[in-house]
Amino acid sequence: MPFLHGFRRIIYEYQPLVDAVMSVIGLKEGNGSQDDRVRSPEDESGLCSSLVELLERESQSEVFMEGISYALFKMAERGLVYAAEILLRYGADLNFEDPVSYYNPLHIAALRNQPNMVRLLVGHGADIEKRDRIHESSPLDLASEESERLPCLLTLLDLGADVNARDKHGKTPLLHALASSDGLTVNNTENIQFLLERGADVNAATVDGETVESSLVFLVKEALEANVEDAAEIGSFCLKTTQLLLAHGVDPSCCLNEDGEPSLTQTSLEHFDLLFPLAVLLIQSGASLVCTYHVNCCWSFDSLLFQRLQTALQQCSDQSHASELLEQAEVLLDLAEVNAPTLNLPSRLELPAAGQDPHPYTQALLDLHSQVVEHYASPPALRCLCRTFIRSHLQPWPLEDKVKALPLPDRLKDFLLPEHTYTPKPGWDCFKPQHSQR
Repeated sequence: MPFLHGFRRIIYEYQPLVDAVMSVIGLKEGNGSQDDRVRSPEDESGLCSSLVELLERESQSEVFMEGISYALFKMAERGLVYAAEILLRYGADLNFEDPVSYYNPLHIAALRNQPNMVRLLVGHGADIEKRDRIHESSPLDLASEESERLPCLLTLLDLGADVNARDKHGKTPLLHALASSDGLTVNNTENIQFLLERGADVNAATVDGETVESSLVFLVKEALEANVEDAAEIGSFCLKTTQLLLAHGVDPSCCLNEDGEPSLTQTSLEHFDLLFPLAVLLIQSGASLVCTYHVNCCWSFDSLLFQRLQTALQQCSDQSHASELLEQAEVLLDLAEVNAPTLNLPSRLELPAAGQDPHPYTQALLDLHSQVVEHYASPPALRCLCRTFIRSHLQPWPLEDKVKALPLPDRLKDFLLPEHTYTPKPGWDCFKPQHSQR
């Protein structure tokens, strides 16, 4: 195997030179990924002199170039810029690949979050878009995958890394950032935010059809299967990420593929009582209330809302919980009217007929449906139509700053932003797993 051959070469041929370099600057293998000691300029000057003496002495070695190139990899891993500068001066190879990981010095600098080292290597000509031979990850891909690597991510972007470059699977740095986030141990919201601000494409898709929306839908479904605490944590990440993506024009109501895999909006409505803050956020942001790919032949807001309400009420044996479910449904209906005052309810929904269902909450469900049908049977007020028109032309969400900039009286600005008057009740501001409702 090639990597075993390379590993043997390190051990038997040029590892002694690497060990000597590390010893000169006071390091040994296994001491960790960074040299955390603070060195004075005098200390660094002395170490540099010692390193130069060593390199001059070993410069005629047959494995000199391999040795100092592998040593550069080690310096990049630890962020020792002063030592790396000397190694580069003596010809260390910027493209040297570690025979085990196949990362080069720039990859490892990004992986270990060494922004100063990244600047040094790129300044000396390292290929900022270089991909490793195993996963074809670029330095920016690696930096995007952990929140602790944000300094390197920003540095790479400042140095000109392509924010929309794709790996062999078609995955962009933004998709790397989302795919590595689990909402619990990895929360890459800052990475995602900066990638978006630097022009990351929210509509990018891998060769397998993975998108930012599909990654979010996956996490939302994970929350439904989690425990109460984890569901709330995952939900917090999903809400923050959704806000960022909505602000950059993502369409959360489009099916994930031609087969009709549920969109983020559809998923939130199918479980609106468990994913209530997400449903609220999407409706407030002006998300389409029908599938934007298949239109209402796929799904519609009202049908999903009443279907879920019926299912949840049938599983409910507590009066207070039933009242909460009905109240949440009414809140969503009121919020939906802000952006869709002419919502067309189907003439019939699959609801139980009065007197045919013995469940105690059937009549309340039927009454709510009748109220909604009657309400939408009347033409909407002109002021509501104007509000919808203005809000649609101020997209993408958020709208607050755009509304404030309008030459309108404050009372009209308040009318354009009714979400400001919405305050979630206790317990309505986090995700809830399915088992909490069983």
